[in-house]
Amino acid sequence: MNPEHWLFTYEGFEPAKEGLREALCTLGNGYFATRGAAPEAEADETHYPGTYLAGGYNRLRTDLAGRVVENEDLVNMPNWLPLTFRIEGGDWFNARAVTLLEYRQVLDMARGLLLRTVRFEDRKGRRTRVEQRRFVHMRDKHLAGQELVLVPENWSGRVLVRSALDGRVVNGGVPRYRQLNCKHLRTLVTEEVDAETLLLEVETVQSRLEVAEAARTRLYVDGQPAEARRGLATEDGYLAHDFTVELREGQRLAVEKVVALYSSRDHAVSEAAQEARHAVGVAPARFDELVDTHARAWSHLWRRSDLDLELAEADHIHRTLRLHIFHLLQTVSPHSIDQDVGVPARGWHGEAYRGHIFWDELFVFPFLNLRLPALTRALLRYRHRRLRRAREAAREAGFRGAMYPWQSGSDGREESQRVHLNPRSGRWVPDVTSLQRHINAAIAYNVWQYYEATADTEFLYFYGAEMLLELARFWASMARWNPSLRRYEILGVMGPDEYHTGYPDRPEPGLDNNSYTNLMAVWVLCKALEVLKLLPGERRGELLETLELTQTELAHWDDVSRKMRLVFHADGVLSQFEGYEQLQEFDWEVYRKRYGDIQRLDRILEAEGDTPNRYKLSKQADVLMLFYLFSAEELRDLLERLGYAFDPTMIPRTVEYYLQRTSHGSTLSGVVHSWVLARSDRPRSWKLFTEALKSDISDVQGGTTPEGIHLGAMSGTVDLMQRAYTGIEVRGGVLHFNPNLPEGMKRLKFLLRYRKNMVEVEITQDTLVLNSRWPAAAPLEFALRGERHQLQPCETRKFPIERPPITAEASITDSSGP
Repeated sequence: MNPEHWLFTYEGFEPAKEGLREALCTLGNGYFATRGAAPEAEADETHYPGTYLAGGYNRLRTDLAGRVVENEDLVNMPNWLPLTFRIEGGDWFNARAVTLLEYRQVLDMARGLLLRTVRFEDRKGRRTRVEQRRFVHMRDKHLAGQELVLVPENWSGRVLVRSALDGRVVNGGVPRYRQLNCKHLRTLVTEEVDAETLLLEVETVQSRLEVAEAARTRLYVDGQPAEARRGLATEDGYLAHDFTVELREGQRLAVEKVVALYSSRDHAVSEAAQEARHAVGVAPARFDELVDTHARAWSHLWRRSDLDLELAEADHIHRTLRLHIFHLLQTVSPHSIDQDVGVPARGWHGEAYRGHIFWDELFVFPFLNLRLPALTRALLRYRHRRLRRAREAAREAGFRGAMYPWQSGSDGREESQRVHLNPRSGRWVPDVTSLQRHINAAIAYNVWQYYEATADTEFLYFYGAEMLLELARFWASMARWNPSLRRYEILGVMGPDEYHTGYPDRPEPGLDNNSYTNLMAVWVLCKALEVLKLLPGERRGELLETLELTQTELAHWDDVSRKMRLVFHADGVLSQFEGYEQLQEFDWEVYRKRYGDIQRLDRILEAEGDTPNRYKLSKQADVLMLFYLFSAEELRDLLERLGYAFDPTMIPRTVEYYLQRTSHGSTLSGVVHSWVLARSDRPRSWKLFTEALKSDISDVQGGTTPEGIHLGAMSGTVDLMQRAYTGIEVRGGVLHFNPNLPEGMKRLKFLLRYRKNMVEVEITQDTLVLNSRWPAAAPLEFALRGERHQLQPCETRKFPIERPPITAEASITDSSGP
């Protein structure tokens, strides 16, 4: 094992980059997460300590320019990190107020530890070495801890150590939200439990969520319990233990702080404060014992989740892929299974997007389906629990079935903003992104893909089928018959592009016949009809009766799935939406010269008094999402069902058309575009992949990563490696392989779970090796480039790979007219 591929290292203290480092060095376990801020840091323009409980939301209202704005936010919980010191006669430690001789911060991804080493000289010439370790426990989800080791190198004297819990925090991590009310917590309890233990309990002001933190601090000198004078400092919402210790030159002072965090949402808990107090009391006596069990839990996760690469030239790719897996597993871990949480777009790493759940699970679930499918099942339950609210939303909008919100939080209502701030213009502008009804297709797609990967008939029986049927009913009710075209249409929506919110000459927002939306609606209808055939007769009858589904309605679904309208350009390229071809071409070169970074053209144009609605441009993949989600064969079947011919020369032209008109204003954009080029243009695909890989570590969007990582993009890059370059698909009860490794990649190896099989996959430029790791009850059905095979339990098989010539992928033209 190359240790460098497991370590993310920062050398030197750079205040301007601390926010980015704090986000990327966040530690979490799926239950809560804490940003990688220094333990002595307070929230200011350099640092932003933040601790977030998964699903810990609160709602506040703000009077903004005469309009009441209501937002539900992921709450910044009390800061358990404060652990600092001062040397006798000096100030509290501050990296900016001393001469730094050494400064290194290391994220150890193999063990889930954050390490910091600081050597400094103060104004009196005293040199000191400080070593710090931190974890958020991956086995015992309520525990976290940190250790501070202080060694005086050329002095002896008194040291004062302060260990605190701070509940005075507010939500201030996103500058553009700071005009809004941000104080979510009220203090319930501040208590000194004993000479080494503190307790702080708070409550969110609207959701009444109680959160308790207990901290136990112990000091050791050269491995023995330290003789320390103790004191207590308190303020409203804050309490600290002070420990004064005498040190001689070269002695090693170790301060071990162990914290327990509980909430009123926890299962098998009587009262949060009581449980937190108890947990730190019975926690292992020494820090290293907790580190060992924590690291062991991480080793088990990595065994299931790692991607082992061998590249022709050493670079950052392996390490960055592991960073992305690391943050995915910190956001959704086995601890998520018993919780009512979804997949937040920015992880539990910061306050951007207010911790809301969008469609990013579409990019996250493929990794989980083939590694930790129990997690996917649990996360899909988050959607099923909110089915009632989705039904209400559909009725209120005049539709049937279930209509899920574009942004979801605690209870399933629509959390999208009505207005948002453009930081370029300083203006609050209308936000109509809730018109992205394609979230409903994404949820249906995720249900089906989970079933395909697992054959979990019980999930389909109790939860999945009901969701699919209600989502199909929604799409059928949203489709409107156009008698002149003899086609169904879907009007007044937004596609994944997000730049286009409406037509320049139409006052009301929304677009007509977005191709991605329309074709996804057809797919959902087809799968819903298929699911009814898969169900046992008894359950099918129950659902038909419960949902009041008649044969007449099912016949209507079938009709819509065969007569949905798609709009094409004159040359057969699939139009992003009706009217797209008539928009103006955008002068990309002029804007690149004028602004340099033009990823967020929507903000640039609004600041100029213009709008993207007038131009042929996209923020991210829209039409091309179809080629990301479906194989050419699946698209052919869908198009032929609708009566549109399938021409094998058009997909690459469609891809090229939209690639030239995309600003990549979303970190998801590079993932999708890399995927759709993986077969036809490997060098270009690899370039886009490496750019997407660096999007967070380089903060390509200029300040967004410090507010929270982009979980969908991180997961998408891992999935590109796992499925796109291996050609893995799960459909029809068969695991398909069609490997096409990029040049420069010598080997790719990983474990994969498919249904009841655990398989080790190893791919080189010219071989595929499959090793069945479990004594499964039945052989694995798989196909290599369309040729069917079986892998017996505990069998290893090796196949040669002949690299096919690169040919144009299939694409679409309209044979039946508009």
